[in-house]
Amino acid sequence: MTKSFQPWTNGQVERINRTIKEATTKAFHYTSLEELRSHLRDYYLWAYNSARPLRALKGCTPTGFIVRQWHKPPRYFKDDPGPYFPGTNRNPL
Repeated sequence: MTKSFQPWTNGQVERINRTIKEATTKAFHYTSLEELRSHLRDYYLWAYNSARPLRALKGCTPTGFIVRQWHKPPRYFKDDPGPYFPGTNRNPL
């Protein structure tokens, strides 16, 4: 849902919908809705969070941003977030 009289918000929603569609239904054939849901949950979200730099995070990926925040002073974390993320995001500095 978007706020009234703010067309840029609707444009952002449409852009992310197009990105998801290009990475899923236009690239793969799914035999069921559950197969699409599984692909979104297991693969697409991981790829988006670990491989796509975002302008709002000053060019960091969401995963890299979290790990970078841990390395500043880790006062907001109970434990090291690195093991929760696969790949090479363990030391992004």
